[in-house]
Amino acid sequence: MQSSIQLAGHPIHVMLVTFPIALVCATLGADLFYWWSADPFFARVGLWTSGWGFAMGATAALSGTAELLVSRGIRRSSEPWSHAVAAMMLLSVIAANWGLRLFDREAAVLPWGLFLSGLGLVFVGLAGWHGGKLVFEHQIGVSESSD
Repeated sequence: MQSSIQLAGHPIHVMLVTFPIALVCATLGADLFYWWSADPFFARVGLWTSGWGFAMGATAALSGTAELLVSRGIRRSSEPWSHAVAAMMLLSVIAANWGLRLFDREAAVLPWGLFLSGLGLVFVGLAGWHGGKLVFEHQIGVSESSD
């Protein structure tokens, strides 16, 4: 089943999800480096990566929601809904993590920022697993070549 929301034949949602995944991982890395070094630079990095992770996650969520609502074949299966729920939980955790850091980025890292970063990584895995099932098992967003 080919993607309905695409740019030059490439599914937009698939292109966008790489950014929040990378930024959630970077936020956890920044938190671990802050815990290890107490360098305020890493607290600032965590603020920026969590903020951009939320922004890019919201953008990916909009494109994924559009894909879900536009394509009747995708809506009929339960797997896309599981992916959507896991992704919304991830987006909520990213938002909480970013919001926690807005007022005092250094005080927010330990313990709650680090906990939310770890929880975000868990939800990245869960949403990614469900998304991978959609692509590899159900062939959603995959087009076969004419060769």
